[in-house]
Amino acid sequence: MGILRPFNLSIKEMKSIFKVLMIISLIVIGLITLITVCLAILANKSVVPKDYQTTVSTGGVIEKKYMANGKHEVSVHEQIVLQEFEKILVYYPSDLEQSSKRFPVIVLCNGSGTPLSRYSTLARHFASWGFIVIGTEEKYSWNALGAEICLQYLERLDKNDTIDDTKSLFFHKVDFDHVGIVGHSQGGVGVINAITATEHRLTYKAAVSLSPTNKKLAKDLFWNYDESKIQAPILLLAGEGGGDDWVITSEQLNQIYDGIHCCKLKARRRNTHHGETLYTASGYVVAWFRWLLYGDIKAAEAFTGRNPEILTNDNYAEQRIDFDCIQPLNEH
Repeated sequence: MGILRPFNLSIKEMKSIFKVLMIISLIVIGLITLITVCLAILANKSVVPKDYQTTVSTGGVIEKKYMANGKHEVSVHEQIVLQEFEKILVYYPSDLEQSSKRFPVIVLCNGSGTPLSRYSTLARHFASWGFIVIGTEEKYSWNALGAEICLQYLERLDKNDTIDDTKSLFFHKVDFDHVGIVGHSQGGVGVINAITATEHRLTYKAAVSLSPTNKKLAKDLFWNYDESKIQAPILLLAGEGGGDDWVITSEQLNQIYDGIHCCKLKARRRNTHHGETLYTASGYVVAWFRWLLYGDIKAAEAFTGRNPEILTNDNYAEQRIDFDCIQPLNEH
């Protein structure tokens, strides 16, 4: 019995077809591999330009001062955790390890699909000004569960001199009387929920919500929040004028601001797209925390006094301020 050949093809013709199919298969495999590698690179690509501190326009001496790095070198501590958080990242002043004092804290709430490792440059910027900066790799932060876990983790590190037979770098080094929180987009919602609906809600003494998801969209996504319960001083910032900050319009930002019955400031940065609000206002974000968590008198001048810098800064518009309830801190 002879060999069955499709369509009565000769053995030579069949070999040629198999050869072509093999080449096509290799090409397809190669393309799939290339696409996979490209997607992996994009997934880990920073969402914050590494040179943003020198390329982003500043419109005042205070904004410029705090857009630059502070005096501290920065180190990083990592802890693998379960569930969607993947790991906790702690950026801290390197001199903390030899210091006997406690350091204020900034908790970070991630935007949608944006783990902390994708904006580590920003975390290092904050830490260089003397803060312990902590966040996770979670991609969904609206409910502030990640923020809550971060504070619980810091409590454990601060309380115990050793963790799993390893000396705790943060033993009696965390200043829980001066804790702030900042988040962008979905993370802006996470900020509001952290300071209103978590066990540690009263721990926060300062908050920054960057381009928070507007209330209607948040409700449609089941990311509910209640700004009327806010008790910590809060800075609301979004993009304006030529940007594409469709996540929160001027009217929608005013709606949130008007619903807050606590110390508050809002502004929109001109010509700033939604994603850019994560880092373009960092000079004032740092100043906000330096003022409220460190009692930094120079930083306070950006927002208080007869002529707050942010009100005359041409980079910003639609500023509104209500600080009647804030008590000045002694600088430390």
